[in-house]
Amino acid sequence: MISERARTAYSESADHLARRALDALQGAGGAAVAAAHVEAAASEPEGDPAVALGAVRVLGADVLAPYVLTGLPPSEGETAAVGLALGALPPADPPPPAPPEGPEQAWTVSWIGWGLATALSRLGSAASPASPAPLPPAPPWCDDSAPRRLPVSPADGGSGGPAREGWVPWSIRMGQLASLALPGLDGPVHAAARSGVLGLARGATRATLRRDFPTAARITRWLAWLHADGARLPLDPALLTEYTGLVGGGGRTALDTAIARRLLGLEPV
Repeated sequence: MISERARTAYSESADHLARRALDALQGAGGAAVAAAHVEAAASEPEGDPAVALGAVRVLGADVLAPYVLTGLPPSEGETAAVGLALGALPPADPPPPAPPEGPEQAWTVSWIGWGLATALSRLGSAASPASPAPLPPAPPWCDDSAPRRLPVSPADGGSGGPAREGWVPWSIRMGQLASLALPGLDGPVHAAARSGVLGLARGATRATLRRDFPTAARITRWLAWLHADGARLPLDPALLTEYTGLVGGGGRTALDTAIARRLLGLEPV
């Protein structure tokens, strides 16, 4: 059981790491992201390299976003740091079942780990894991017409068809998986995003109206990914992206917004 103090340490470390990734993406802080973060934690009197490695796992593939989006190769030190984080906290094998059958947090962490390992592998690094991370079970699918979770019909349960849930919890869960909204990553979560465009648009609008800007930025990032994927959207994701960029706060929200801007072509690649 993670204590509240440890949870705060991981959250703060992940926010610092997100700012490093943002600086690297914008060409303002050097190319190193994970390596610089872990080295800084090791050199600081109160730093904890284990927490820094945990932050790499929390941020997931976003640690590698500056390389994925710019085409620049990561250094050996950078890929070694990511590989160390994956080795120290390997993705669960076999992955936990998708909610509601399995614990939601463990399933989400499993998908974030898959994204990090897959992004590292596709960058062609010698430090990539020897074998790809196991593919977690597919997420529930969105029912755009229902604000609450719907029970699975007997036909779905008997035939192995996907469970469906209302767009509110579904869009929030998709926001938690926003680090998967990067070029080069594709899987069941991305298929769910393609089939739930309206649910994501509603979720981003709801989060914005509720002034929950971190959630709004994460869900809007999926809309930006869908736009880059060629999907037709019921709203303009650029307007939402620009708005969350103005009012949102924190390193992770700023990084989500910057990645969305790249996906939308609002900034040069």
